[in-house]
Amino acid sequence: MLRLSQIKLPLDHTDEDLRAAVLKKLRLKPHELISYQVFKRSYDARKRSDIRLVYILDVDTTKQKHLLSRFKKDPHVISTPDTSYHYVAEAPSVLDHRPVVIGNGPCGMFAGLLLAQMGFKPIILERGKAVHERSVDTFGFWSKRKFKPESNAQFGEGGAGTFSDGKLYSRIKDTNHHGRKVLHELVNAGAAPEILYINKPHIGTYRLVKIVENLRNTILSLGGEVRFEARVDDIDIADQQVRGVILANGDYIRTDHVVLAVGHSARDTFEMLHRRGVYIEPKPFSIGFRIEHPQPLIDECRFGAQAGHPILGAADYKLVHHCSNGRSVYSFCMCPGGQVVAATSETGRVVTNGMSQYERSGKNANSGIVVGITPEPDYPDGPLAGIVLQRQLEARAFELGGSTYEAPGQLVGDFLAGQPSSQLGKVKPTYRPGVHLCDLGPSLPDYAIEAIREALPVFDKKIKGFAMDDAVLTGVETRTSSPIRIKRGDDFQSLNTQGLYPAGEGAGYAGGILSAGVDGIKVAEAVALSIVEKASCLVG
Repeated sequence: MLRLSQIKLPLDHTDEDLRAAVLKKLRLKPHELISYQVFKRSYDARKRSDIRLVYILDVDTTKQKHLLSRFKKDPHVISTPDTSYHYVAEAPSVLDHRPVVIGNGPCGMFAGLLLAQMGFKPIILERGKAVHERSVDTFGFWSKRKFKPESNAQFGEGGAGTFSDGKLYSRIKDTNHHGRKVLHELVNAGAAPEILYINKPHIGTYRLVKIVENLRNTILSLGGEVRFEARVDDIDIADQQVRGVILANGDYIRTDHVVLAVGHSARDTFEMLHRRGVYIEPKPFSIGFRIEHPQPLIDECRFGAQAGHPILGAADYKLVHHCSNGRSVYSFCMCPGGQVVAATSETGRVVTNGMSQYERSGKNANSGIVVGITPEPDYPDGPLAGIVLQRQLEARAFELGGSTYEAPGQLVGDFLAGQPSSQLGKVKPTYRPGVHLCDLGPSLPDYAIEAIREALPVFDKKIKGFAMDDAVLTGVETRTSSPIRIKRGDDFQSLNTQGLYPAGEGAGYAGGILSAGVDGIKVAEAVALSIVEKASCLVG
């Protein structure tokens, strides 16, 4: 087949218009076109008065060889690449020890799925609860302030991505098309087929719950095992080689291969690894607030007269500003038509995040407005110093919010004026358990407050109304990414601990559902090849 790109049509085009565009581009007669299918669809909204849909198509034609020769200098007409997934190994008939996956978020889930599909019968250990029970606990905290440290927006089946927008796009290099494997498995588990071709696919929290359950059931059907409320408190390491894992209930599981996919909030696990001598280094992350606007304001600014068009849906944005104090402020995890959520994983702390449902039909748009920070100038006291800083900021936010798990909040106009807020305006915050209005100035380091105050008026020039007085800031956003990196080599194993495979967002190798899933696949492949190699050496 041929892959044809950069086919642009108006928003309200017909199927016949698309077919005609293919015929015109390839200079084909109607009978020479057998079929075509959409590989990717995006939109070009740079001209609000003329928003266009942009297609990448896979075309089947009777004249493929002729067309490849005719268009050999045209980068928009190529032979369709093979994006199907090919397994790298098959489990030996006898396994001395089953591989263990710690964590059942996107990374751990896809590592477990791939290992199961290759016949390795992994044991997946999740410190939290199954996704349905976890959802009950999480919504219970939001509505009734009943916080459970092991079952919340961070911990439990599905990981932090379950209570997010369910975004499925990433900027990672993916030459082996692992991302397609992730998307296909999600569709097989119940996601809408459109995630295979729309430019910025998302699933939404409620739909993710059922999809996560279906992925788990697939792993179980292939001989894998998933244990819930099974926190790993220690890893048995001898002569710099993993020998097993020890659970909080005292159980010991013998294994030579551990996939560490614990997510960015498993601070107690990071501390345990540091005590065990596993090489860890600090890495940059970001801190800031969530900001909420009326979604129609964002739609109008991005789409003009086409705002509300069903194909376009709720508009998003991406903003960045390099400040005079040397800091960079940017929008993070933008959630169209969504809500701000309580995402703490520790008692007596407040953390915010954002999520959307599939429909993205909420009244408000929200995103993180965050400031990049780096270890040497901002938290120089060792590999876990970033965790210390996070905890300090989250505890301060808890106090500013009234020590009730309400989040501290402030209107943008008051924040820019440096005065506390006392009452809400037109924008009603969506954060639950609730927002306690105050002065957010003390919630972050001075350099961060200064940078955000500089950035908001600049963002207002790009999206008119972004710095509107009644927009709401909610604090604090501290879990943009892991504050550490558990370094690994080319074989995906820890630099100084054989058999330990740091993976996903918690280890510093992913940032979001898709990239975490892709990293899980890569690590699963490395584990599979290692097990097969050891088995062949024993046989030899």
